Amino acid sequence: MNVFDGSALLAFLLDERGADTVESALDEGGVRAAANWSEVVQKSLVAGRDWPTARTLLLSYSMRVESVTAEDGEVAASLLAERPYLSLGDRLCLALGERLDAIVLTTDAAWGVGGRIRQIRE
Repeated sequence: MNVFDGSALLAFLLDERGADTVESALDEGGVRAAANWSEVVQKSLVAGRDWPTARTLLLSYSMRVESVTAEDGEVAASLLAERPYLSLGDRLCLALGERLDAIVLTTDAAWGVGGRIRQIRE
């Protein structure tokens, strides 16, 4: 299973480097955290993109939005000491990946590599 960070979905929508990797992963299906979905919506709107079209495209894949649980919040909070440079949204995405025992796709080099993390621009 794949978990998609907002940066990965934005790379796909904007046809940036790594978009083909994200598209292949989208074909396999997966999940996105509600917090990261909000990030994609926000950044798309701020950039003046056609959000209804982008939304339709993303929803055409077998991917669901996963709610944040209390456990996710606790795991995300515990990651702060280890990764203080990551946003709350990033840490919630990692927590979701841990909860679902899934690979997490991102473009954010600050996340590092290995374990569950898959950098799409390597």
